Amino acid sequence: MGESSGTSLEITVISCENLRVTEDPYVVVRAESLNCFTTKMAKDSGSNNSSLFSWNEKAMLKLPVHARSITFEVQCNRFKAVRPVGVARVAVSDFLAGGPPGNSVHVSSCRLRDWEGKDNGVIRFAVRVVPP
Repeated sequence: MGESSGTSLEITVISCENLRVTEDPYVVVRAESLNCFTTKMAKDSGSNNSSLFSWNEKAMLKLPVHARSITFEVQCNRFKAVRPVGVARVAVSDFLAGGPPGNSVHVSSCRLRDWEGKDNGVIRFAVRVVPP
């Protein structure tokens, strides 16, 4: 995993759909470290019982040498406390195996699971490996 040493990723959190939540959610993204970035809260823009939350927020994430996955955790604030809504973990190798860094953008979606392991929507995101 020496490839990830000093590697930075540009991550764009695009949207979530079919998310069962009553408060306005936000997303925390981290790569097996305390360093993370957090999106702003999103309002439901869906219709016909299909919740759609959109962010389109871009941030840089530095990968620690030991990182094997990126975690997308959807949370919301309820009664002044953080409430986890769903989590998705994506292997770093999915993005680093595509060859040298450059302008290649990987757009993906991943199923979110709540803390009981049940499906709770789908998150869409884009990842680009940033050249050193």
